[in-house]
Amino acid sequence: MKITNIEPQRNKNRVNIYVDNVFSIGIEDELRFKYNLRVGMEVTDEFIKDILKVEEQNKVTSHALNLLSYRQRSEKEIYMALKRKNFEDIYISKAIDYCKENNYINDKAFAEAFVKDKVNLNKLGPERIKYELILKGVSKDIIDSVLVLDRDDQYEMALELAIKKLNSYKNDDKNSIYRKLSGFLQRKGYSYDIISKVMNEALRDR
Repeated sequence: MKITNIEPQRNKNRVNIYVDNVFSIGIEDELRFKYNLRVGMEVTDEFIKDILKVEEQNKVTSHALNLLSYRQRSEKEIYMALKRKNFEDIYISKAIDYCKENNYINDKAFAEAFVKDKVNLNKLGPERIKYELILKGVSKDIIDSVLVLDRDDQYEMALELAIKKLNSYKNDDKNSIYRKLSGFLQRKGYSYDIISKVMNEALRDR
């Protein structure tokens, strides 16, 4: 078997390889140079298969890096996104390993940033944040190490949320307000103790 022609695709970064005058594979141009592919070169079926494996691995890794270029993601998020593209686990695993080795995927750094955003932007309590991190596949050890919120800060955030939310309950009676507001704060991830303290303060004059 011999390479008889190499021609560019419409995508200038890719080429078509012809073996014995028959189209064989389409690959990234960089692989042509990496393997020094040229007209007249003798090749085998096994060699072609190996190049295709490298091509597929590059494709999966590039897709992972593209996802990470938009925002930080957990290892599980990347895995699930690649699975949805129907990539095989063997390629996904190597892509994730590459990203972890180069610190593109770092679950602890991801969790730290996630906690900061959820506290500062969404005023979420620890239970809700913990739940969301678990869904994203972050380990318990990492969650425990990064999710350390001062109780006074939690109280202040919950109170701020409660006072704002009260405006939407102005036509309700006190019992209804208590039920709705406590449920709201619970969904936001605050503990019973924090909620109880906030409710006493927010409803003091009602």
